[in-house]
Amino acid sequence: MDDRELAERCLTGDQSAIREFVARFEGPVLAICLRQLRHREDAEDVAQQTMVRAIRHLHHWDQLRSLDPWVLTIAVNRCRTHLSQRKVRPRSFDPAIDSPSREQRLGTADLSEELHLALRKLRDEYRTCFILFYQQELSIAEVAEAMNCPEGTVKTWLHRARRELGQLLIERGVVTKDGYELHRI
Repeated sequence: MDDRELAERCLTGDQSAIREFVARFEGPVLAICLRQLRHREDAEDVAQQTMVRAIRHLHHWDQLRSLDPWVLTIAVNRCRTHLSQRKVRPRSFDPAIDSPSREQRLGTADLSEELHLALRKLRDEYRTCFILFYQQELSIAEVAEAMNCPEGTVKTWLHRARRELGQLLIERGVVTKDGYELHRI
């Protein structure tokens, strides 16, 4: 079912269309919320709020555009709102992130785990941009729309995110300066 038909059926209250809408978007929305909020319960709550809000406000969706960036924009905005309203929690010390031992860096963790750990250290804008572009596979224009910023800003944030991620992976001993992954023993 295409975006327009799905939206129209959801707006009429068709329960099977609503279930399909949720099935289509719950994974990407939860992934963004987890990356942004870094707390599973908060991410699940915000993802659920996002889905309800998206379905409730489908009549505002511009049918000339893809539904994906519109829903992901709602998720990003809900995360921003949640972060601004959340009381400051004391940050717990996570040895896997804050002070990894050489064994942890060179042990069983694979590159994707290391990348995930490094992503957590990026500024929110860089992390969101990186996730939308590389993991959700949105175009630069769609990321700009989702983040409500110019395309040039998205390109800058992606460049900075890649640069900072590379530096973090080098510091953690995962890759060398020339980009080669270190061999695990």
